[in-house]
Amino acid sequence: MKSELEQIVDKTRVFVDEPMSRHTTFRVGGPADYFVEAANADEIEKVILLCRERNVPYYILGNGSNLLVGDKGYRGVVIQIYRAMNEVKVDGDVLTVQAGTLLTRVAAVALGEELTGFEFAAGIPGTLGGAVVMNAGAYGGEMKDIIQEATVLDTEGIVRTIPKEKLEMGYRTSVIAKKGYIVLEAKLQLEKGEAAAIKARMDELKEQRVTKQPLEFASAGSTFKRPEGYFAGKLIQDAGLQGFRIGDAQVSEKHCGFVINRGNATAAEIAELMRQVSEKVEAKFHVRLEAEVKRLGEFE
Repeated sequence: MKSELEQIVDKTRVFVDEPMSRHTTFRVGGPADYFVEAANADEIEKVILLCRERNVPYYILGNGSNLLVGDKGYRGVVIQIYRAMNEVKVDGDVLTVQAGTLLTRVAAVALGEELTGFEFAAGIPGTLGGAVVMNAGAYGGEMKDIIQEATVLDTEGIVRTIPKEKLEMGYRTSVIAKKGYIVLEAKLQLEKGEAAAIKARMDELKEQRVTKQPLEFASAGSTFKRPEGYFAGKLIQDAGLQGFRIGDAQVSEKHCGFVINRGNATAAEIAELMRQVSEKVEAKFHVRLEAEVKRLGEFE
C-alpha cells in the first residue's frame, strides 16, 4: 500500500503508523496505518480510488480541530488537506481560498487587504474546508454569510462548483456534509473596510476568547452542539459538572462547554467523560447533549 501511495503522492508526504496525536487539537490518538498529505484534487481522487480498489477505509482530515481519534488509532488511510493546499487569491473583495488554509491565515489576508466580514472566524482553530462543511460560526457570524460558492470533489470523483443558494448551510451542517463531498476551495465575498476597525474587532473577539475559553489546554473547541433553546455549557454547569474530571480529561472550569486535555488524557478518558456528562445532563434536565466532536478509529 505504501509503495502504491508513493506512486500518487511524493514519498515525503506519505507516512506509515503516523501518531494521530500529532494531528488533532485534543493531542490524543493512536497511529493511522497510512497518512497522506494531499496537494491537489488529482491526488485526493487517486488516493481515494486506490483505497476503494483495495477495500481500505479512508478519512479526510483538515487540522483535526474537531476530532477525537481512538487510542488504538485508525485502520486505514488518513488523507490530510492542509498545508499543501493553502493558497489564497484576492480579486477585489472576493477571496478564493483553498480548503487546507487555516481560518487564522484567511483572516490575516483579509485584514491586509482591508476587507471586512471575516472577523468572526479569525480565532476558530480550523481550516476553510472544515468550516465550509460544518458552516462554522462564532460571535454572530457564520460561513453562510460570506460564502459565494464552493468547489468540491463529489463521491463519483467529479469536481463541481456549488453556488451559495444550493449549499443548504444550516447549524453545523451543509449539503456537502450530507452528501459526503470533499471541499477543494471556496470563494468568499467580503466588503471593503478600514484596517483599523477590522483589527480592533479581531482584537476584541480575541480578548473574549482568551478570557472565556480554556485556550491554555488542548481541546476540540465546543464539545457539544447547542441544543435547541439551550446552551450546552450552561446545562453542564447547572448540572454541577464544572471541573468534573476523569483522569486528565476534564470539563473546563473556565467554560463548561469545553472538555479539555490537561496533559496526558487518553481518548478513552475523553470519550467516557463526554458520555457521563451527556448522561448526567439528560438525567437532570431531560435534554440530550449531542457531541459536536467527531470520533474516528478504534477506542477499545
